[in-house]
Amino acid sequence: MTEDPRTLWHATAPAMAPFPALTGPIEADLLVVGGGFAGLSTALHAAEAGLSVVLIEAHRIAWGASGRNAGFVVPNFAKVDPDDLRRVLGPAAERLIGMAAGSGDLVFELIRRHGIDCDAVQSGWVQPSHSAGALAKAQSRVRQWGALGRPVELLDRAAVTALTGADRWLGGWIDRSGGTINPVGYVRGLAKAARAAGAILHEDSPATDLRREGSDWLATTPGGQVRARRVVLATNAYAGRLWPGLAQGFFPLRVFQVATEPLPATMGQDLLPERQAVSDSRRNLFTFRFDRDRRLISGGMHILSPGAATRVQQAIHRRMARELGLPDLPPLAYAWSGMASVMPDYLPRLVDLAPGLVAGFACNGRGIAMSTAMGRELARWAGGADLSESAIPAVRPKAIPYHFLAKLAPNALLPVSMVKDTLDLRQRKG
Repeated sequence: MTEDPRTLWHATAPAMAPFPALTGPIEADLLVVGGGFAGLSTALHAAEAGLSVVLIEAHRIAWGASGRNAGFVVPNFAKVDPDDLRRVLGPAAERLIGMAAGSGDLVFELIRRHGIDCDAVQSGWVQPSHSAGALAKAQSRVRQWGALGRPVELLDRAAVTALTGADRWLGGWIDRSGGTINPVGYVRGLAKAARAAGAILHEDSPATDLRREGSDWLATTPGGQVRARRVVLATNAYAGRLWPGLAQGFFPLRVFQVATEPLPATMGQDLLPERQAVSDSRRNLFTFRFDRDRRLISGGMHILSPGAATRVQQAIHRRMARELGLPDLPPLAYAWSGMASVMPDYLPRLVDLAPGLVAGFACNGRGIAMSTAMGRELARWAGGADLSESAIPAVRPKAIPYHFLAKLAPNALLPVSMVKDTLDLRQRKG
């Protein structure tokens, strides 16, 4: 049995008995490859709709990016705003915008409905503004998301200081439908809910081959085979080589996370009194949150090089101490990293690989909320809906030009002005 990563979330989430590896042949309406947010949301929603579902995970549930993030629930896009999408997609943009706007509420509604134990706090996501330009952007975002009836609010400097405990920003904004969770607890809860709905889950069952056989798909694992009418590849950045060229359709980005020892009761008393998630507006953004035991958590990105992991951990710790005015910040208790998939336009994507075979990519720094919502869209497709009816743009497979540069400069992504070209709307069906 594959060991869980050594993350804070795996150490503190409620335990879950392992699912058996696949042995022998099995048939289903839908095969899901990948046991993270997107895969389990797909499996849960499809099983609740009455489909027979089999999910296979190469390692353990929540082994990949879904167990290695910061646990932020952020109900919007990383770099793109509603007006940007409307200019590019026209009326079709409203479905995608609406999906993103409701993605945070979807996560917390699933948590409540299924009684998922994951330290969920829906108190909001705050983006402080580091400059006058960033504050003007915050004003625009509040206008755009507020017009959709979202619980957003523009914050002045005093309000940001009161919410964060740090007097470092000019202002900012908050979406109160966001929040924080233990992501491993959430994924394990989705797995239990999917199983209760009738889905069959198998861990330690990597797909080693996937091929068309008649009108079905046949997936092979070391111990068995799955025959299914439709297949969803929900591997995100851990695409591997199962489908040729799939990994060249996104930028892989390694993200580091750290968590301190619990802060003493007398330290940082003004920090995050309502336990919001915070990620500011700088390009090298600063993020922080507390877990249930008052550990401070933050993260960062780095170009990989010898010794990078140790250096990044230390740099993040120093940055937390400096930004939050905590010279005696407790040492790190946990440090981990994982791979994220980033699209050049920072938007989620469905990739129409072949008849009955779709891959979904939705992270872009918004993995929990966006991937959960994407799973619901994929379940609708598995039930017979055409991809053109999805809220998420669906495209034919296409390698990103100069993809090899991602290893050299992983933060050198394309500007929002290139959204139209990267979406390649002419490839959309319908």
